[in-house]
Amino acid sequence: MEVKELPLRKCVSCGQMLPKNQLFRLVKTPEGVQLDKSYKAQGRGAYICKSKSCLDNAFKKKSLNRSLRQAVNEEVFNILYTELENDR
Repeated sequence: MEVKELPLRKCVSCGQMLPKNQLFRLVKTPEGVQLDKSYKAQGRGAYICKSKSCLDNAFKKKSLNRSLRQAVNEEVFNILYTELENDR
């Protein structure tokens, strides 16, 4: 039986390639930037590691803004930090 490979995605903060289930996916929608827990939402998406250092780095260097081509407000980062704490 053939083993199915997990799709790899690149973190916008550190550039590391990881399976997409180990990353947060943010998606740009007409309503704004949202966390996509299903990994299937329509719209421009960006992936970021589930680590505090990557979130801090992305906030400081505005790498999510660049990837999504839209300003990501602080509320989105607060949601990501909350999700990070809940995952542990």
